[in-house]
Amino acid sequence: MGVEEVKVKSDPSGSRPCARRQSLFNNIKFFVFCHSLLQLAQLLVSGYMKSSISTIERRYGLSSQKSGLLAAFNEVGNTILIVFVSFFGSRVHRPRFIGGGAMLAGLASLLMALPHFLSGVYDYSSYISSSTQNSTDLCQSTNPFSTSSSNQSCSQQQSPAQERAYPLLLLAQLLLGVAAVPIQPFGISYIDDYASKRNSPLYLGIVFAVTSIGPALGFITGSLMLRFYVDFDKLSSDEIKLDSRDLRWVGAWWLGFLVASGLLFLTALPYLFFPRDMPREDGADDTESRPDKQQQTNLQHLSLLQFLKSFPRIALRTLQSPIYLLVVLAQVNLAALLAGLATFMAKFIERQFSQTVSFSTLMIGGVGIPMAVLGTILGGVLMRRLNLSVSGASKLCTIAILLCVFSAMPLLLIGCSTQRVAGVFPDTDALSCSSSCGCPQDIFNPVCGSNGIEFRSPCHAGCNVMERGAQNKVTNYTECRCVDGLGHAAPGTCGSRCAHLLLPFMVLLGITSFIASFSQTPSYMMILRTVSTEDKSFAVGVQYMLFRVLAFMPGPVLYGSVIDTTCILWGRKCDKQTSCLYYNLDQFRQRFLGLQVVFVCGGLLCFLLTIVVLRQTHRPQEPEVDKKRGYELVTEQKTPEDTSSRGKEEKGVKT
Repeated sequence: MGVEEVKVKSDPSGSRPCARRQSLFNNIKFFVFCHSLLQLAQLLVSGYMKSSISTIERRYGLSSQKSGLLAAFNEVGNTILIVFVSFFGSRVHRPRFIGGGAMLAGLASLLMALPHFLSGVYDYSSYISSSTQNSTDLCQSTNPFSTSSSNQSCSQQQSPAQERAYPLLLLAQLLLGVAAVPIQPFGISYIDDYASKRNSPLYLGIVFAVTSIGPALGFITGSLMLRFYVDFDKLSSDEIKLDSRDLRWVGAWWLGFLVASGLLFLTALPYLFFPRDMPREDGADDTESRPDKQQQTNLQHLSLLQFLKSFPRIALRTLQSPIYLLVVLAQVNLAALLAGLATFMAKFIERQFSQTVSFSTLMIGGVGIPMAVLGTILGGVLMRRLNLSVSGASKLCTIAILLCVFSAMPLLLIGCSTQRVAGVFPDTDALSCSSSCGCPQDIFNPVCGSNGIEFRSPCHAGCNVMERGAQNKVTNYTECRCVDGLGHAAPGTCGSRCAHLLLPFMVLLGITSFIASFSQTPSYMMILRTVSTEDKSFAVGVQYMLFRVLAFMPGPVLYGSVIDTTCILWGRKCDKQTSCLYYNLDQFRQRFLGLQVVFVCGGLLCFLLTIVVLRQTHRPQEPEVDKKRGYELVTEQKTPEDTSSRGKEEKGVKT
C-alpha cells in the first residue's frame, strides 16, 4: 500500500482529500466526457480540411500536388514533437498541456480562415467584370479588353495577400499538427492512470468511439458550408452569378474553420480546472503491479538527453520483432491508402460523376467513413467473440484484405471517358471556326453545345448573342458558329454522363471501406501481443511515428502528383499556371484507384507473411533454437498477462 493511499483512506470524513473527490473536476468520468468532445472537435477540423481541399485548390489556383502537400503538412509538426510525449509523460500538468494544445488548435483553425479575409473577391475569370457580366465572353472581332486593362486585372490578383495565402495555410496546418501532439497521448494516459482497472478499457472505448465520428462530421460540415458561395459575406445575392454546378464554383471553405475554432476553444476551457493528479476511481494504486507504470516511473529519472539516446535503441529492439514489423508495414500501406482517398475521393466523385462539390463531400462523410467505423467496431467484436490468438488475428486480417482486393478491383471499371471538349479532348487542334473571335487563352467559362460538344467558353464556341433570364443570369448562348452552323449552347459543362453509375460505385466503395477496416482492431492487438509489456508504450509510439513518416505525410502528396499527371488542360492567369481545368477521366480513374489497389495488395502481402512467420514459430524446435529466437515465443501468447510473464522469462534467458 502506497503512502498516498494511506493518506486518502485515513481521512474518510470531510477533510481535504474527500473535498477533492466531491469536485466535478476530480471525477474521471467527467474527464472522459470532456476528452471525447475535445477529440471530436479536433478530428472535425481534420475531416473538414480534407473535405475543403479541392475547393481551396480551385480558389487559389493550386495543383493537386500542392494541395496534397497542404493536407499532409500538419503531420510535420506532429512527427517532430511526438517523441517528446514519451519523455514528458506524467512529469507535466497533463490537463493544462491538453488545454493549451486545444487552444493552439483553435488559433490555428482561425489562421486557416484568415486568407479569405485578406484576399479580395474571388475572380473566376480574368476577363469577366461585374459590370459587363459575360459580355466579353462572346465572339468579337476586336477584343474590347485592352492590354492595359488586362494588366490591371492581373495586378489586382497578384496582391501580397493573395500571394501569401498558401504559406499562411501551410503555417496553420503546421500549428494544427503541433497542437495535436499532447491531446491524445496525454488524455489516454491520464484516463488510464486514474480510472479503475476494470473501467479503463470502457472509458477508452468511449473516447475512441466518439472520436471516430469526428472526421465524418467534418465532411458533413464541409458539405453544408460549401453550398454557400465563397464571397457571400462580401457580395449581395444579386452579384453572385455562379451556381454550385459550375466548374468555377467555390464554396465558403473558410466558414467551417471559424465554427471549428469556436468548438475547440469551448472544449479547451475545462482542462484549465482539472488537477495534475486526482484520486484513482477505485481508491487503489496499482503502480507496483503494472510494468508499464514501473517503466514510466523509471523514465522520469532520466534526463532529456539520456532519453533521446535510449529511444533509438528501444525502437530498434522493437522493430526486430518480425511480426511487429510486418503488421506495422501492413498498416502503413492501409494508412497511405486512407490518407490519399480521404483527401481526394470527393474530387474524384465530383469529376467522374459530374456532381457538385458539396454532394461529393457528403458521400464521403455519410457513406465511406461511417462504413469504415462500423467495420472497425465489428472487427473488434468478432475478435473478442472468437477469442482469437495472434495467429487467428493474422488470418482474419489476411481474409479481410483479400476480400478488399476483390471489392476494390471492380471500381476501376465504373466510370466514363472524358466528354468531348473542342480543342482540348480528344482533338487538341485549334478551332478554325472561332479563330477570328480573338478569344483570350486563359478564359474559362464552359458551355455545352446543342451538338453535345463542350467548349471552354462561348467565345470558343463562336457565340454572338446571350439570352438572360431571372435575376439577369445567362440562360443560353445563340448564333454559335462552331455548334453545327449557328446552333446554341447552354452555360455549364456537358458533364461525363456517368451520374447513373454513382450508386453502384458508392455501394462498392462502402463495402470496400467496411471490409478493409475489419483488420484495424485485430492488427492493433497483434502489435500489443507480440511485444513485451514494458515495451508496449514505445511500440505504439513507434507505430504512429512510422504511420506519419511513411503514410500520412507522403500519401496525399503521392496521390496529388498522380492526379496531376492526368490533367489535359491547365488553367492560366496572368501567365501563371493555376489548377487543372480538365482531366482525362479514364486515366484519372485508372491511376487514382489503381494506386489504391497497389496499397491494398501491399497490405495483403504483409499479412500473408505474418502467417508464414507464425507457422515457422509454432513448429517444434530444438531448445537451442528457441533461445536464439526467444522474441518469437511471445507471439504464441493468448493474453497480455501471459505476454508479461513470458517476456520476463525470455529476458532472463537472453541475458
